[in-house]
Amino acid sequence: MGWEESLSGSGYRITEPRRAVMAVLEVAEGPLSPQDIHGRGERIHPSLGLTTVYRAVALLEDLGVIQRVHRSNGCQGYVATSPGHRHHVVCQRCGRTAEFLGSEDVESLIGEVERSTRFQVHGHLLQLFGLCPDCREEEK
Repeated sequence: MGWEESLSGSGYRITEPRRAVMAVLEVAEGPLSPQDIHGRGERIHPSLGLTTVYRAVALLEDLGVIQRVHRSNGCQGYVATSPGHRHHVVCQRCGRTAEFLGSEDVESLIGEVERSTRFQVHGHLLQLFGLCPDCREEEK
């Protein structure tokens, strides 16, 4: 299911500002801050406001259409997601991201954590950092 179906299926309108936010995130190679999204989105929808970007990002994240990721500089950014249980790996040098499928192995780890800590886990965030193929090649 695409982002438009997710919005309309949840009772939300597909507005021009939301289209601009998604257009920016769908072509981004790495996580973008709301300010980055706003700057690029204004080229698509000139009246796009920063407050509108924050609201759109919050809604799209709640619906699972985009995901917040932590960048190597300590700041957070947002990336578009594919359907299903997904995680991201982020390049520590250039910030490029790649998505990978969630795994059953995480569920067994969560079960072990629950047993050993007696916490009840309600969710998780798995994100990996490394070097993308281009940055690895530059290191050689």
